[in-house]
This record gives sequence, C-alpha cells and structure tokens, in this order.
Amino acid sequence: GDVIHRMLTATQYVAPLMANFNPSFSRNSTVQYLDNGTVFVVQWDKVYLQGKEDMGSFTFQAALHSTGRIVFGYKEIPVPVLQISATQHPVKAGLSDAFMILNPSPEVPESRRRTIYEYHRVELDTSKITNMSAVEFTPLPTCLQHQSCEMCVTSELTFNCSWCHVLQRYL
Repeated sequence: GDVIHRMLTATQYVAPLMANFNPSFSRNSTVQYLDNGTVFVVQWDKVYLQGKEDMGSFTFQAALHSTGRIVFGYKEIPVPVLQISATQHPVKAGLSDAFMILNPSPEVPESRRRTIYEYHRVELDTSKITNMSAVEFTPLPTCLQHQSCEMCVTSELTFNCSWCHVLQRYL
C-alpha cells in the first residue's frame, strides 16, 4: 500500500526470522536478494543480534516462488530462537497479512481514523528453527487456479466459484 504505519509492519510480513538484527555490525554481514522472474530470494548472511553479537552469526533466507510456494531456509542458527530477547524488537517467524481502512473519527468529523484488520497469520513454532532446517508453505487451492469453464464447474472446492464466459475467468 501507499501508507506506512507501524502497526502495518507488525501485521504484514513474510518473516523467516524477525528479531533485532544489526547487519552493520560486521563487514561480513550482508542482506542480499535475487529475482529471476520465477523466484524472489532474500538472504540474511552472517547477521548478528544487536547487543548480543557474542551469540554468533545467523544465516537464513526466504524464497518466494511465483507459484505461491514460500520456503524459509535456515543454515546457521547459533542459539535456540526461544533464547532471543524480544525486549527491543519482536521475535517471530511466519506470515501475516492485513489491510487498513480509513474511517471518519466520531470525535473530529474532518479527520480519519486508521483501522487495521489482520485477516491471516501463520506463526511458526520457533523451537523448530535450527541449523540446516527448512519450512515450506504451499498455497491452498482457490478459484484462481481455474483456467477454463470445465475446470471451474467440475472443481471440488467449496468456494461457490462460477465461470464467466464473457470474461473467460472465474467469479
């Protein structure tokens, strides 16, 4: 969206591991990305926790595939994630999505109040995040997968999809 709001960043994320990382601590720390058109990968390489650099460096990545598949890969996790302090920054792993609506404020009619609705969240069990581990998310089937009327009307999905011949797409 076009509005950056602190609560949006708390409710809209793709986070293989969210914590108080300090990529500027070491010259060897990097955050890199690659986009080849079918997969977008972000890698945090040898990053350290702010103020806890003695714990060691973390290396992990997120790969977002054009098919909707998402893979989190963990190469180096030097301490159990449950031991990372959330005092300065939330510690979490998973996916979340939300949207914001501007509503008129009852107190000041000419102003608008932002309301954020989080409608989906998948939280990982952070005790499972260890060296050389991975998590894969695969999208559930939806009406979007239908490419023809026949596929739509014979689908076993329970979304009450219907095919529009004029638009040549589902409704």
